[in-house]
Amino acid sequence: MDYVTRGFRGRRREPDESARVPPGQYLTDDFPVLSAGPTPHRPVAEWSFAVVAQDGEQLARWSWDEFRALPSETVTVDIHCVTKWSKLDTTWEGVSVDTLLSDVEAEAGYVTAFCDGGYTTNLPLEDVTGGKAWVAFGYDGEPLEPEHGGPARLLVPHLYFWKSAKWVRGLRLMDEDEPGFWEELGYHLYGDPWREQRYWGD
Repeated sequence: MDYVTRGFRGRRREPDESARVPPGQYLTDDFPVLSAGPTPHRPVAEWSFAVVAQDGEQLARWSWDEFRALPSETVTVDIHCVTKWSKLDTTWEGVSVDTLLSDVEAEAGYVTAFCDGGYTTNLPLEDVTGGKAWVAFGYDGEPLEPEHGGPARLLVPHLYFWKSAKWVRGLRLMDEDEPGFWEELGYHLYGDPWREQRYWGD
C-alpha cells in the first residue's frame, strides 16, 4: 500500500497538557496525513450518507443538502493517531451520530462505518452514541479538506484516529462485531489510546 505522511514534528509537552496525552504519544502542532491508497475527491452533489441494516436494507439516507440542514455542533477535542502523534484542542463542526440515528428503529450492538475508497472500520454502538461521535464536515472553521477526509469523515475522538473513518458514506448496524479494513490487518478491534490498544494482543 502507498502511504502519504508529512508534518511529523513532535514537541515538548507543557505540564498542563501531559494529563491529556495517552502513554506512548507525542504532541504535534501539525495535522499529519496518512492514507492507504489515493484520496477520493467526491463532489458534494454526488455525496450521500446512509444508515443501513445488517442485511443491507436502507433505514435512512440524506443528500449533502439534507445532511447540512440537520442540526450541527461545534466541538473541540483532542485526537490521537495510532502512529503515536496526538493533537490537542482540534475544532470540528459536524452532525452528531445521535441525530443521525434518532429516527432509526433497529436493534444493534455494533456499527461498521463504510467509506469511499472501500475503507471500513468497526465500532461498538455505545461508542458512537451518547454524544461521543460526529460526522464532521468542517475543521478549524473551514470545510473539511479531502486529504483529511472531506467532504465528511467520522469523528470518534476517544479512540485512535483510524476509527474516525475518512470519506465516510454511512453506518451499517451490526449484531456482532466484525473487523474492518485495518482490523483485519492486525489493528486492535477497539483501539483505546489510553490502554495502548494498537494491535491485536495489546
